[in-house]
Amino acid sequence: MTTSRFRTPSSLDKLKQQAKKTLHRSFDKHIKLAVTGFSGSGKTAFITALIKHLTTQTSTDNLPFFDVVSEGRLVACRPEPQKALAVPTFDYQQAISCLLEELPTWPASTKRINTLTLAFRYHSELGLKQHLAQTHTLYLELYDYPGEWLMDLPLLKMTFSEWCEQQFALLKKPKYQPFAQAFLQQVEQFDSTQAVDENKLKMLAQSYHALLAQLQRDTRLSNLQPGRALIPGDLEGAPILLFFPVQSHPNEITEHSQYQQLVERFEAYKKQVVAPFYKDYFCQFDRQVVLVDLLGSLSDGYDTLKEQEVALKQILAMFSHGKSGLLSRLFNPKIDKVLFAANKCDGVLNEQQSNLTRLLNEMLVDSANELRFNGVTVDTMSLSSVRSVESRAVKEGGQHVQCIYGKPVGEQQFINYVPPTPPDHIPKANAWPQGGFEFIAFEPLPAKHGNLSHIRLDHALQFLIGDKLR
Repeated sequence: MTTSRFRTPSSLDKLKQQAKKTLHRSFDKHIKLAVTGFSGSGKTAFITALIKHLTTQTSTDNLPFFDVVSEGRLVACRPEPQKALAVPTFDYQQAISCLLEELPTWPASTKRINTLTLAFRYHSELGLKQHLAQTHTLYLELYDYPGEWLMDLPLLKMTFSEWCEQQFALLKKPKYQPFAQAFLQQVEQFDSTQAVDENKLKMLAQSYHALLAQLQRDTRLSNLQPGRALIPGDLEGAPILLFFPVQSHPNEITEHSQYQQLVERFEAYKKQVVAPFYKDYFCQFDRQVVLVDLLGSLSDGYDTLKEQEVALKQILAMFSHGKSGLLSRLFNPKIDKVLFAANKCDGVLNEQQSNLTRLLNEMLVDSANELRFNGVTVDTMSLSSVRSVESRAVKEGGQHVQCIYGKPVGEQQFINYVPPTPPDHIPKANAWPQGGFEFIAFEPLPAKHGNLSHIRLDHALQFLIGDKLR
C-alpha cells in the first residue's frame, strides 16, 4: 500500500506565487533587487526613500536622471499587497514618519526580515512592446533584513577551526584588542579537550557575545559573528548560539569533549540558521545595490576600513552573479547588474564626494573585475538616499569657507562644520593621519513640504532598473 502525498493550502499558495513570479520573469516583468549592506549602512532609509520618491515625488525636477520619469512615461507607482504571507511587510509608514517629523530621526534598525513589492505602471518606448498594450507593469521586489545577519553568510564556506583563526586574527588587531582583552584571557585558560561543562560553555559564550555587542556599540566593525548573537530573536539562550572561538584545536576530536560540542553547535548554526536564511532570501536576485558607509569606517580607523574591504569581498562571493538570459531568468536567476554605492556622501563637501567613489572603487576593484568577466554590468557612485546636511558658505576672517550645515545625531543644535577631506585611495597604515578622520553623523534634514531630498538616487534607479522600464 502506498502513502498518498498531498499539499496543504499554504504550500499550494506558495507554489502559485512562485509560478506567478516565474511567469512574470519570462516576460521580464518581475525584478528582485538585493539591497545589500552591513548594519548602519542605511538599507532601511534607502528603501524608505526609494518608495517615497517613486510614489509621491516622481517629478522631473526631483528625478531628472530616471528616464521613465523624465520622459513622462511613468503612469504611477504603488506598493502591492503582500504576497509572501509568512514574511512581515516592510513597515513603510513607521519608517517614513520618522523622516517626516518636525525634528526628523533615522528609522530604527531592522530586527527581522521584511519585504515589499512596488508595481510600476508605465508606457513603453519600444516599438513592438508599445503596440502590444497601452501600458505595462513591472514588479520590483525589495527585502530589508538586519545587517548583522548578513555577515553570517561567509560561515557557510568555513570550518570551525577556520572561523576561529579568522576571529582571533581580528580580535588581536591593535584597534580591537583592548576591547577583547578580558575574553582573550578567559579563553586562554579554557581546556576544550575536557568533558562537556554546560555552565562553562554558557559563561564563555555570553562573554564572547558581550564582546560582540561592545564592538558594535563602540566601533564600526562589520565582521561580528555569529550575527544572531546581536539580534537573537527566538534563539535567545538556545545552545545553537552558545559557541565561541578557541585558540587550540586537537588533532583528533574526543567524543563528548567541549571542543566537539562547540564544533557541533557551529555546524548546527550553519545548517539550521544561516543556510535557510541564505536559501530563502539570498538566492534568485536579479539586480544588486551594495550600500557602504565609508565615512563611518574612515572615522573608526585604518583597521576598520581594511576589515570592511575584506568583509565586502566575502559577502559578494556569496551571491550568484552572471549574464542573465531568458532561460536563466526562469530556472537559474543571476544578478546581472551590481551598483557599489558610497552612501551618506553628503557628509563631505560636494567637490569631495568623487573621492568616496574612487576610494570604494579601489576597495572593490578585484571583485568588480571578476563580475565584469562573468558578464555583469558594474558601476560605482556616491549617493545619499536621504540628505542630512545642506552645503553652505560661511564668512570667516574675511573669507568665505565652504562647509556643511546640519544637526549631529543625539544633539539639539544645528552646526556649521568643515569636514576633513576623504582619501581617494586606501592610505597605508603608516600614512594614516595622526589624528585620524572625524566625520560627524547627522540626523536627516527636515522635509520641505513633506518631501525628502536626495543625492543621485535617480542615477541609482536608472542604473538598476531603467532598462526594464523601456
